[in-house]
Amino acid sequence: MMKEKEIKGINGFLMFFVLLAVVVLSIYSLVNSIRNLDAPWIILSVLVLAVTIVLMFGLTVVNPNEAKVIQLFGRYKGSLKQQGFQWVNPLTMRRKISLRVRNFESSKLKVNDHDGNPVEIAAVVVWRVVETAEAAFEVDDYEHFVHVQSEAAVRILATSYPYDAHQEGQISLRMSVVEISQKLRDEIQERLTKAGVEVIEARISHLAYAPEIASAMLRRQQASAIIAARQKIVEGAVGMVEMALDLLNAKQVVKLDEERKATMVSNLLVVLCSDRDAQPVVNTGTLYQ
Repeated sequence: MMKEKEIKGINGFLMFFVLLAVVVLSIYSLVNSIRNLDAPWIILSVLVLAVTIVLMFGLTVVNPNEAKVIQLFGRYKGSLKQQGFQWVNPLTMRRKISLRVRNFESSKLKVNDHDGNPVEIAAVVVWRVVETAEAAFEVDDYEHFVHVQSEAAVRILATSYPYDAHQEGQISLRMSVVEISQKLRDEIQERLTKAGVEVIEARISHLAYAPEIASAMLRRQQASAIIAARQKIVEGAVGMVEMALDLLNAKQVVKLDEERKATMVSNLLVVLCSDRDAQPVVNTGTLYQ
């Protein structure tokens, strides 16, 4: 695997003024040689001028958070990372690679979760290049590689976990945000290491059931919420009934036999557990005493 080798160029301003001086002297010498019809000096002046112009093409600028991969006749010579105006061998090829932090949002992917339910999922990946040699030579196009591998990792993650947790402590796509983000980042990083890319952060940006089952799953979630709420209501109602009976016995307000206790418990549970306000019925006695 290709590894990065950082190199430094010659000060660009120094080389520019030196080459500029050589160009001026070469032109001056060429003009004098032509006037004197001195053929050897004419040829020498032309050669020096041509070589100097070629050397001018070695001047290059490296911007902040940028690197240039240097190749000489197909061989990797190193990477320029020091920002500024520099000079390198003019016969080399210089490929610019950005080291800035970038983000990428995947398209909405339709996959089946761990339970087989079709879901729509998308993710945002924050990344940057840290190994310029690997980014330039290990993959054909590192930006396209990041996009494709990130979407592949999102698909694998979606199929590994359910949309909703069905057991306490179970990791799910919807509820376990921190755990899922970490696992997604690790999955993408494992795939992009060979391209010299560091994944800074990866998070799910869109998560929903597929349209064909969205309404059915919504009813299921509503039913689960209603059941959980009813369970809490019943637990609270039983505790209130128990407290009422204990207080009646403790303060000896009234003595109730088992049948009347059962009636009282039934009435209290109906009042406390009902989803509508209770309508009282007043017993005023019977017509015939």
